[in-house]
Amino acid sequence: MKRLGRAAIATIAAAAGALALRAGPAQAEPVRFILPIDCELGRTCFVQNYVDHDPTPGTRDYQCGTLTYDAHDGTDIRLPDSSALRAGVNVLAAAIGQVVRVRNDMDDRMVPMSRSFTDMARACGNGVVIEHRDGWQTQYCHMAKGSVRVKPREPVVSGQPIGQVGVSGKTQFPHLHFTVRHNGKVVDPFAYEPQPGTCGSGGSLWRLSGPGFAYQARTLLNSGFAAEPVTMEKIEAGALDRPPGRDAPALIAFVRVIGLQQGDVQRLSVTAPDRTLLANHTLEPLERAKAQTLMFAGKRRPPEGWAAGSYEAHFTVSRDGAVVFERRFAISF
Repeated sequence: MKRLGRAAIATIAAAAGALALRAGPAQAEPVRFILPIDCELGRTCFVQNYVDHDPTPGTRDYQCGTLTYDAHDGTDIRLPDSSALRAGVNVLAAAIGQVVRVRNDMDDRMVPMSRSFTDMARACGNGVVIEHRDGWQTQYCHMAKGSVRVKPREPVVSGQPIGQVGVSGKTQFPHLHFTVRHNGKVVDPFAYEPQPGTCGSGGSLWRLSGPGFAYQARTLLNSGFAAEPVTMEKIEAGALDRPPGRDAPALIAFVRVIGLQQGDVQRLSVTAPDRTLLANHTLEPLERAKAQTLMFAGKRRPPEGWAAGSYEAHFTVSRDGAVVFERRFAISF
C-alpha cells in the first residue's frame, strides 16, 4: 500500500475542514420532558386534547384523530373531576430551566360552554413560562390562584413543583394546558418532527413511556353506580363518588367518556346477581365526534329490595357492528 506524503495529507485535511465548515455544527439533541403534572397518566389523569396539526380551519391530532380543536397549541391533561382538584395536584417543571414569566392572581372559575371568554390575552389563566436550553420553552396554564411558587429569573429543576392545577382562564374542566415551543414554534411532545401528510409519525419527547402515553382514541373518564339521577354537573363535582347502599331507592350505572367518534354506538347494560338483565340502554349513532358524553342505565328498587350479590355494568362502543371499546365495573351488596 502506497504511503501518502505530507503534502497529500495536508490537502485532504484542508478539504475535510472546508466540508466541516460548510456543514456547520451538529444539531443539538432536543430537550426531553417529564410529565408536567403529578398524576398517573391513563389512571388518575387523562389527555383530553393534543396539538392541532391541521394548518387549515379543520382539526387533526398527531394520529389524524379528533382529539384536538382548531389552532390548539398544547396538550390538555385533565383530572377526572373536581374532587381531585380540591385535593390538590402539583404542576411540575418538565425540564431544567429558568422561569421567565408568571401570573398568579386570576380567580378559579370554569367558563360554561354557553358563555364566551373575551379576554384572550389572559386565556392561559394563572401560569408559568420556563426557558430551557437551545431555544426550548414550556408554558403551563390554568393553575390555581395563589398556587404558583416560582418567580421570574428563578432556576428550576426537572420535577420541581411550580404550582397546582386549577381552573383559571379559559377552561371548562380542571386540567393543565402544557405547551412546548422551540425557537418560538409550537412542538407536539408526542410527535416531534413528524413527516408531512402522515399519521403517527414523529418522535416522542417524553422521558418516560408506558400505557398511559399511548394514544387513546376513546377514554373512560368516570364510571360507577348512583342512587339518584345522574348529571354531568354532579359527576364533575365528585358528588357521586360514594357508592349507594343496599337500601338505595334506585341503582343507576353511569359512564362519562371522552373522545367518541362520529358513528359510535354506545350501549350500557346492568345484570343482577342471578345474571338476569336489570337494565339495558342503547343510544343512536353519534352524529359528530364528541369531546365528552354521559350515559346511564338503571332501575328503581323492587318491592322485595335489592338481592345480595354483585351487580355488573357492561359498557360498549361499537362501529359497523363491531365492538371497538368496552369496560366493565360492578358493585356488591
